[in-house]
Amino acid sequence: MSEPTSLATQTEKPKPTSTPTSTPDEKPTSLERVHLPRISIKFCTQCRWMLRAAYFAQELLSTFNTDLGEVALVPMTGGVFTVTIWHAENLNSSSQPGDSDVKTKEIILWDRKRDGGFPEVKALKSLVRNVIAPERDLGHTDRALKKERDEKNLKVEKKDDEKSFVEQKGKDDSESSSGKKECEDCI
Repeated sequence: MSEPTSLATQTEKPKPTSTPTSTPDEKPTSLERVHLPRISIKFCTQCRWMLRAAYFAQELLSTFNTDLGEVALVPMTGGVFTVTIWHAENLNSSSQPGDSDVKTKEIILWDRKRDGGFPEVKALKSLVRNVIAPERDLGHTDRALKKERDEKNLKVEKKDDEKSFVEQKGKDDSESSSGKKECEDCI
């Protein structure tokens, strides 16, 4: 599991909550540390997408275990369903622990409005894996994604073959009707 990262290393520092009885030396414990990588799933409560958000959270935690620092469910309104990840990014390549500067990077993995609907679990797992551990094999999830890509490529190749066949047939017909081959630039 990655070590907790203090909020001081993040790009934007949240405002601390004010407690009237706290002294200047005390820091609110809820904002003191953030465990990275952190995934937040914002979901619309009016649309009743809480179970879907919880299901995605469960699947991500089951797959990535302690590779994830946190998975947060964030209730919202307005048809929102967004999956965001924050992860630490080294700014220099120092080999000494503590010598490297770390910056927190935010990536929106999925936005229902931007990406059209909801992600498939295997696609979401692949997006998370690509950020936190690109070399990691997801087993059957990777095989299913590869099979889908291969099928999609096969359909594209088949369409291209049909298109080139129709174009060739058109060229052959134009040659036979006029007796001579037309210029390819004119077609």
